[in-house]
Amino acid sequence: MATLRDPERGCPWDVEQTFRTIAPHTIEEAYEVADAIENGDMTSLKDELGDLLFQVVFYAQMAREQGGFDFDEIAGHIAEKMVRRHPHVFGDQLIETAQDQTVNWEALKAREREAKAAASGRPPSALDGVIAGLPALTRALKLQKRAARVGFDWTRAEDILDKIEEEIGELRAELDRAKREPERVQDEMGDLIFALVNLARRLEVDPETALRGTNSKFDRRFRQVEGWLAEQGRSPEQATLEEMEELWVRAKRSERRAAE
Repeated sequence: MATLRDPERGCPWDVEQTFRTIAPHTIEEAYEVADAIENGDMTSLKDELGDLLFQVVFYAQMAREQGGFDFDEIAGHIAEKMVRRHPHVFGDQLIETAQDQTVNWEALKAREREAKAAASGRPPSALDGVIAGLPALTRALKLQKRAARVGFDWTRAEDILDKIEEEIGELRAELDRAKREPERVQDEMGDLIFALVNLARRLEVDPETALRGTNSKFDRRFRQVEGWLAEQGRSPEQATLEEMEELWVRAKRSERRAAE
């Protein structure tokens, strides 16, 4: 990495990069790791983990050039944090179950957030540390989990379903207005999605994983529809919505039969 970043004999692209320009690539690499895991492809996972590790090395080299930190300090910092957050492993604290460890882990993180807030001279919040740059579904889930830990939560999935129906009604009202206001429609749509994430959390379903699965299902079924149309010498543009819907139902039935 030091060679790639060398101003005289390095790669011009690598030399020009900054923390800000590399960040989008890091996010992309993390998603590619998740995709390899989702597909059960261990060969790709090994490759994608290498790409993700390369991102860390890239940041470390840029920081070292600025007189900041290096790779060893990154590794040392996370090692210290893991020791601090596992007193039952590296100390004498007794934690017997995974659930107990989750509670203890969150308590330790909360104390760390409180210390960080105090050091910066601002009041602590249960939502501290839930960064704005997360994917929206993931951030919604984290915000809801944090609020739930301090008692701001529904106790029954049925209550959340009522809220979802309320949000659908508010969205419908915006759509029925004589003059639609895109901002208000967007706002109500956001409220509805947020409520759906809350229901997923209550049902112990990860919304990001659920939506990825649905995306894959849609991709698979639509390609099947395209394939059947191609056998007829046609493209989707040449078919009616009703014809494509009929093939879509056929694709669903075909998958269900194969799964039985």
